This record gives sequence, C-alpha cells and structure tokens, in this order.
Amino acid sequence: MNVTPAEFRYLKETLSKDLIAMLMERKGMSMDEAFRCYYESTTFQKIANPETGLFFQSPGYVYSYLEEEFKLNKKS
Repeated sequence: MNVTPAEFRYLKETLSKDLIAMLMERKGMSMDEAFRCYYESTTFQKIANPETGLFFQSPGYVYSYLEEEFKLNKKS
C-alpha cells in the first residue's frame, strides 16, 4: 500500500494518540508513563516503520501487540 509521507505521519500520530489513551485507561498509567512506555516500545518501532503496515491497523489490534510486549517484558 502506498501512502504519502503526510498520510503516513497522520495515521501514525492518530494511532499513537489512541494507543496512549488506551494505556492510560486500561493500565491506569499517568500521561507521562503512557508516553514513555509507548515511545520506548518495540511496537512503536514497528508502527514508525512504514514497511510493516502496522500504522494502518486499528488501535485495538495494535494494542494487543503492546499487551504481548508487556507480558514478555515481565517474564524477562
């Protein structure tokens, strides 16, 4: 799928906003915690790479990636 750089930036930022809000709501994180957790995640790295196409998925779907990442990080 081809998107312009502006479209990619918009989709990435919209998804990021939704995911940060979900972290705050579902995990009880403060805004600062949610921002830090999100932007330091492997999931964000995948969203930021247009080749993955993850930026085009729904927030609920991508949130499941964050959940898995949290589970894996707690085990290590």
